[in-house]
Amino acid sequence: MASKEELEAFKNAKDLINQLSVVLRTAQIHDAANIAVSSAIEKLVSMVNNLIKFENTVSLELRGEFFYINEYRIRYSLEYLLSFDFLVREFKRRELGLIAFKNRVTQEELIVFVRTFILPPSAESPFDIYEMKLSDLKSISVGKLKKIVEEESHDVRKMVKKTYFNAVSYTRGVINKIQSGEKVNIKKAKRVVETMVDHILEEEQLLLGMTAIKDYDDYTYHHSVNVSILSIALGQRLGLNRKLLTELGMVALFHDIGKMDIPYEVLNKPTNFTDAEWKLIRQHPTWGVRALLKLKKLDVLTIKSAIVAFEHHMNFDLSGYPKIRTSFELDFFSRIVSLSDQYDAMTSSRVYSRIPMSPDKALSIMMERSGTQLDPMLFKFFINMVGVYPIGTLVMLSSKELGLVYESNQLFVSRPRVMVITDRKGNKISGKVVDLTEKNEQGDFKFSIIKTMDPNKYKINLAEYMM
Repeated sequence: MASKEELEAFKNAKDLINQLSVVLRTAQIHDAANIAVSSAIEKLVSMVNNLIKFENTVSLELRGEFFYINEYRIRYSLEYLLSFDFLVREFKRRELGLIAFKNRVTQEELIVFVRTFILPPSAESPFDIYEMKLSDLKSISVGKLKKIVEEESHDVRKMVKKTYFNAVSYTRGVINKIQSGEKVNIKKAKRVVETMVDHILEEEQLLLGMTAIKDYDDYTYHHSVNVSILSIALGQRLGLNRKLLTELGMVALFHDIGKMDIPYEVLNKPTNFTDAEWKLIRQHPTWGVRALLKLKKLDVLTIKSAIVAFEHHMNFDLSGYPKIRTSFELDFFSRIVSLSDQYDAMTSSRVYSRIPMSPDKALSIMMERSGTQLDPMLFKFFINMVGVYPIGTLVMLSSKELGLVYESNQLFVSRPRVMVITDRKGNKISGKVVDLTEKNEQGDFKFSIIKTMDPNKYKINLAEYMM
């Protein structure tokens, strides 16, 4: 049985990974002889050797998006997010899957490892070159990154897709039941949202990618689920725990429930609304409160849902609707849902707005609204979450190829991963994914985004690529 001291050492293994990230990032700026680098290396040596006291070998392995130390998966808090993200990306660029430390590691050996690691990876077989350069080290060895079995990756995507469409189906069912006067199973809503929370915590980019796939015919239901997903993801960036993330997902899912009382012919009118129709539509926050309070017995979550339903159009400076007599600060959840609601609404195709706005255009409008309609601090976190080029944005690369933003980058928001969908001549190709942080041997970026493009002009079906 492991001793208390041993359990504590492995419990703090996330600090070792964080320190390795600090060492490598510092060494990219300063020479290894610099005091900042040498001090960071000295601390890392101490941490590694502390673990080696309990095990002859300490193996740091990357599997998919997660690090393991001696088969123990390392869980980390929000404060370590950037360090872990940096390390995952740098390991993948070098095809590095494993670093093994054995016996006692010396500072001299770690300096050699660091100097080798920060060399720009070669275009072909980068791991082989690193392995050769490090072959003389006695206490440090490396292993090649194991490719995740394609079936496993496919299964994860299938699971995320199933979760998304289950949520859409549930939302449709709830609204239909309420309209028919039937009872609604709120416990099922909680299970649906808890599954989304799990996916956000484990596979954030995949679930966020689903929100880029808009459905014109089922806008109301998709919009509710998209707002819930975007809100949960933003809540995670803000450090909310699982319980609060579930509550946030629930209130976001029901934020627009008052719209079910708007006559179908008004809600689905293909032309501009009259003043009388706008007056009707602006009643939906109040009607949402009424609908939610009728759902079940009064509890904390019902009250929170009613507050968000009432406030989500009021704006950060209270310039929206419903109008109120006394000024007060909007609820924290309301401010989050308001951001997600505006973003998804602008980037979706609706009855009266057949051509959706591009994600980058929507963000630029939201930037103008920051500080008035939108909470400026929360908007900064939102931008960091979706990136300067959100998932689903069509871009032209410096190679003259067209690509879809496939995954955002938390460290470098302007350098996401892009799925290339046409070659430089405009011929359709099966999507290869390029990482815009990759550099050539001269230290220059291999690819950059020249400009964003309109996917409607090119008749690109996002679902074909994102799913």
